[in-house]
Amino acid sequence: MNITSLLTKDTVLLDLAATSKEAALSELVGKLDEAGKLSDRETFMNDILAREAQSTTGIGDGIAIPHAKSSAVREPAIAFGRSAEGIDYDSLDGQPAHLFFMIAASEGANNDHLEALSRLATFLMDGKFRERVLNAATADEVLAAVNDKERELEEPEAPAESGTPVESSPQEADAAPQHGKILAVTACPTGIAHTYMAAEKLNERAKERGIPIKVETNGSSGVKNRLTPEEIAEADVIIVAADTKVEMARFDGKPVIQTKVGKAIHETDVLLDRAVTKDAPIYHAEGKTDKGDSPEPKSGFYKHLMNGVSNMLPFVVGGGILIALSFFWGINSSDPASDEYNAFAAMLNTIGGGKAFFLMVPVLAGFIASSIAERPGFAPGMVGGLIAITVSGVEGADGGSGFLGGIIAGFLAGYVTLFVKKMFAKLPDALEGLKPVLFYPVFAIAITGIIMMLINPQLTKLYTGLSSFLEGLGGTNQILVGLIIGAMMAVDMGGPVNKAAYTFGIAMLDAGNFNFIAAVMAAGMVPPLGMALATTLFKKRFSKPEREAGKTAYVLGACFITEGVIPFAAADPARVIPASIGGAAVTGALTMLFDISLRAPHGGIFVMGLVDGGVMKVLLYAAAIIIGAIITAFLAGMLKKPAVQAA
Repeated sequence: MNITSLLTKDTVLLDLAATSKEAALSELVGKLDEAGKLSDRETFMNDILAREAQSTTGIGDGIAIPHAKSSAVREPAIAFGRSAEGIDYDSLDGQPAHLFFMIAASEGANNDHLEALSRLATFLMDGKFRERVLNAATADEVLAAVNDKERELEEPEAPAESGTPVESSPQEADAAPQHGKILAVTACPTGIAHTYMAAEKLNERAKERGIPIKVETNGSSGVKNRLTPEEIAEADVIIVAADTKVEMARFDGKPVIQTKVGKAIHETDVLLDRAVTKDAPIYHAEGKTDKGDSPEPKSGFYKHLMNGVSNMLPFVVGGGILIALSFFWGINSSDPASDEYNAFAAMLNTIGGGKAFFLMVPVLAGFIASSIAERPGFAPGMVGGLIAITVSGVEGADGGSGFLGGIIAGFLAGYVTLFVKKMFAKLPDALEGLKPVLFYPVFAIAITGIIMMLINPQLTKLYTGLSSFLEGLGGTNQILVGLIIGAMMAVDMGGPVNKAAYTFGIAMLDAGNFNFIAAVMAAGMVPPLGMALATTLFKKRFSKPEREAGKTAYVLGACFITEGVIPFAAADPARVIPASIGGAAVTGALTMLFDISLRAPHGGIFVMGLVDGGVMKVLLYAAAIIIGAIITAFLAGMLKKPAVQAA
């Protein structure tokens, strides 16, 4: 399938009217909708914005490739837009974008579609093609440029001169003895555009410089040009340019340069220079890189813990909201002996509390362990987490050691699995296939399980004692706890301190105390709402892009997505962070003062109706959030320099 079957005259806009990034996206989405390519314009727009939230699709050189795989796409298509003046698109090189190619891929897009879409990304690496499209006077000229480029790529390539092999076999690579053998892997979150652009740029520059290279792409249509074990063994250096997870264990013991996929597009020569000079740390699959580079991504207490927390959150959010919904029929609606009993409510409560919530701690432990020991750690982690919540050994403590035990079980299982893997490292090659299916699970589960059975009674006593102490705090002490929790939610906007406060709120929710999660959620909503309000009240202190970001921050804050304040904090941390902490801390304290309890762990304004205590409590909860947002807004307005004028 060629690109002109996806890019047609009715999806070409030669003169974009938009002057902002969001307006440009909306205009292109509208063009696709008018052409009948979408079944739901709003849903596709949301999917496009969700992709932009991961990382900008403004790749530099005046180009932006917004893209999304979406259920709202009726027919895969490409929309082209052009802006003569240029639009501030938060591009990687900081320059305005002039050319826009919006890729709309259906959720079930086949490989032909995905390969055509990715091929467009490689077209844009050609400066002559970009110039031709930029100067096209009509839609037909744009399509002609695409057609000519298609034909150019379909023509058989002349054999490369000695010393300049591209995508070469090991034998061809020997033709260039002046350079070592270099391999590369590229990957981006959606696997549509940046993956292939990075691969094309690496191939192009390597060919020009006479450097033999082979590039593997991890795209939506699967892994292409896969690196073989033999090639990896012979490689001098491996470049991994990826913004998403790729298979790394195969590179154990090899020099590896790890970087973002955008670096391969815009700093290609820097990466190739490092590869040629072998300026790369040795990669260790189960540890850290050698000195001279940053730690391997899977190292460190926080990364392991966050791997568990992030994978646990769907169980927390889904289960918690289902439990909260069941209370619409009454607080005892799931109890068959109660007059409030409702069969549907009981079903929701069972699904949310009996099943989803029950799996929270085992999933937490399982993914902590798998972060440490990769896949072999998952089973012992799950078993350890299950023991943590089911084997208490303490009378009256049915919940075991809860989150505390789950975290300990996860780390225990992870490091036990590493020990077991080392224990069997020297087995004959003939038994290699039995390691992951027999030796690792049997020994790792047994050792983890035995240790957890022995220590969990003591962990249960510690956990129940800590829970009782926190639940027993009252009056001024409880307000102080709310103040601290609120401040923690705003310190690093989704970072480790924020996540620690949120995890504490979830632990208390699991223990049956609903005040703490109410304070956590309210405080987490304040930073983005406060900064959004500041951009409205103090417009002259914010640039035009910041004011545009403020509109989005209203929505993100209302949805309890604290990360919505990050664009402001990154631009001016010395003023935005203190302002955010001030408002969030007040909100946390007020929530505790008002004795607000909430059984939903996420959802922002959409779950405020589930606050215990009726309409008055809901209003008080809203008031606490509004007061905090106002405080943050005015603190930001006072702290921001008057010299920062609107663009």
